[in-house]
This record gives sequence, C-alpha cells and structure tokens, in this order.
Amino acid sequence: MGKIISFTNKKGGVGKTTTAINMAAYCADFGKKTLLVDIDSQGNATTGLGFSKSALKKSVYNVLIDDDAAVNNILPTQVKLLDVLPANVDLTGAEVDLVYKRNREQILKNALDKVRDDYDYIFIDCPPSLGLLTINAWVASDSVIIPLQSEYYAMEGVSQLMNTIAMVKQHLNPRLQVEGVVITMYDGRALIAKQITAEIKKFFKNKLYEIIVPRNVRLAEAPSHGVPIILHDPKCVGARAYKALTEEFLSRQK
Repeated sequence: MGKIISFTNKKGGVGKTTTAINMAAYCADFGKKTLLVDIDSQGNATTGLGFSKSALKKSVYNVLIDDDAAVNNILPTQVKLLDVLPANVDLTGAEVDLVYKRNREQILKNALDKVRDDYDYIFIDCPPSLGLLTINAWVASDSVIIPLQSEYYAMEGVSQLMNTIAMVKQHLNPRLQVEGVVITMYDGRALIAKQITAEIKKFFKNKLYEIIVPRNVRLAEAPSHGVPIILHDPKCVGARAYKALTEEFLSRQK
C-alpha cells in the first residue's frame, strides 16, 4: 500500500511546489512508482511537469466534484515511474463546490484509496491555505512535509498550521503525522538565514531534514521549461540538494 504525503504550508512562495515536484521526480528516479496530486488551484505542479492547465479536459476537479475515478484522470509524465493527477482552471471554484458535498472532507481520501496500491508514494501539493482542499489532502494522507524558507517570517503561521494539523488528527484522521520539515531557498551568506535555521531546528528537532535546499537559479528556471530539475540540469547544486533530500527521506521510511 502506497504512502500518501501532503506538502503543505499556509504561506506561499516557500518552495512547496518545487519540493513536491522534485522529490516526486527523484523518488521515481530511485525506482519508486510515484503519483503527484495537484490540488492547488494555481496548478503550478501541473505546469511544472509540462501540462497546460487550460488544455486539460480532466483533472482532480472531476475527482472531487464529479465523483469521477482518480484512475480516469491520471497522466504519465516525462519522468519514468512518475504520474500526475493534474489541476486545471476548474479547480478555482472547488472550495465553494465542496461545501455542498456529503462527507466533503473524505472525498479525496476515498478516491486515492482506490489507487494507492498502484504506487509506492503519493505526494499531494496543497494550496497555501487551510481550506477544504487542504483538509481533504490531510484526511487522505499518512503524513505531511512542511517546507520552510529560512527568512524572518518563516515561523509566522507555523503554530496555527500545527494546531490545525492536530485538530484534523484528533477529529478526522488519527494516523496523520508530521513526516518532516525541509528548509528551502537557503542563502548561507545571510546571517538571518542562519539564525532562522537555528530557530527552526529548535522548534522541530528531529523532524527537520539535515539536507537544506539552497537558492538556485536553475531550480527557478525548471518550471518554465515544464520539467523537474532532474531533466533540466541534474548536475546543478539545486538538483544535488533535492536528490540528497530524497535519499534522506527514503532512508527514514520504515
């Protein structure tokens, strides 16, 4: 049975989608059959894997709102062993549409339960918010990975995020755990980055991954080419960081 992990942070611009895409790609490269589910209405994980949101007729929206089977909406990517359940423009209204659905927090879980045996890992790229789409992701998940940028406001909102995760664990998904925390977009030249990293380590302790992802121009370029970094520039410092991070993630699996 595949493990389902949500990549989540209520703050945008912290490298959440970049981390989800590239860890999924490296998991696949390490021989793990992987599915990336894009439930962020911005659809950046979808475009970052080479798909046009406006051209897609089927997407995760059909799964959430029209009760279509997940398998009918999954697409193969350019990376062997990596599939995507994409987002399209319809997902923008999904939060409102979900309000009227029965068992609305369980819809994604019920859909992914039918395909989880087909994959080693299912990664969910969540919206930068704590709405119904994110709650659906957490209810479907075994754990969450939290990307944090090493900047002044990094810890802002973390307490609320952790409290909401605890509430979902208590009321909707007792198996939900924090899988790990990853520091992204790190600039070692900045003293503040080192100070914030020390704060994050103090707060999360052994949940913090040792591998830190640096700021990297090639990482920033890759989405505009519609490929993960492993296909854009596998030798760059950002690619090496995500490869090592994925190795660390896999080494922690029981």
